[in-house]
Amino acid sequence: MTIALQLLFDEIHQAKNEDDLRSRLAPKLGEYFAAKRSAVFFFHQLFAERRFQTVLNIALSVERNPVARYVAERHAPIHEELVTTPKAWRLICPRPDHWHVMAGPILDRAQIAGAVGCTRDKSMPAFNHQNLADLSAICLHLSVWTATLHFPRSATLESQLQRSSVDRLTPRELQIANLVALGRTNAQIGTELWITENSVKQALKRMFRKLEVSSRAEMVAQLSTGQLHISGGLLSSDSSAEKN
Repeated sequence: MTIALQLLFDEIHQAKNEDDLRSRLAPKLGEYFAAKRSAVFFFHQLFAERRFQTVLNIALSVERNPVARYVAERHAPIHEELVTTPKAWRLICPRPDHWHVMAGPILDRAQIAGAVGCTRDKSMPAFNHQNLADLSAICLHLSVWTATLHFPRSATLESQLQRSSVDRLTPRELQIANLVALGRTNAQIGTELWITENSVKQALKRMFRKLEVSSRAEMVAQLSTGQLHISGGLLSSDSSAEKN
């Protein structure tokens, strides 16, 4: 990994549209994860290009591909070694440049709108848990970007919403939101903040109610625009600084 994760976040949120996002992000994903191949795609574009059925039957078939099945069922990133054996994977995907595969979802309103993936060849090491954690953070930002792209708001409304949203959260809840934006799991958040995993779960439930959202991606989308923005990988705002 020769580039910073924050650079990938910046590329995502600076993209103007899906084509711009793909051209910006895919090469840097390959560099970051030292991948042979990397790609970002959206299902509706595959439909429009009449390539979806071929891709579905070969690469994304949940019946044939355990990686695709895991992403579809759990809405979380995965790599092939966690869901199948090397021998079985060769039968599923015989391509030499897809010896190791890692993929994650792009979510929009709790549905998978697309996916991001990287592959390595046989001479390269398999993807590991740190790669999955980093891809999870990238998928979260992609999901936030997708939701924002499809539901743009006026600058004035964004500002009013953002100030209202920040004021509803306590300093501790803002800390949790920071870590959610980085793709941390509930267990990881608990460890970093010295609280139990159940405390994190309960806090997130309260935060969802306060912000009137139903997912982590929606929460970060609401808190990552306007006056509250992701800076250096963390959510920051004038009001949160005052509360601290």
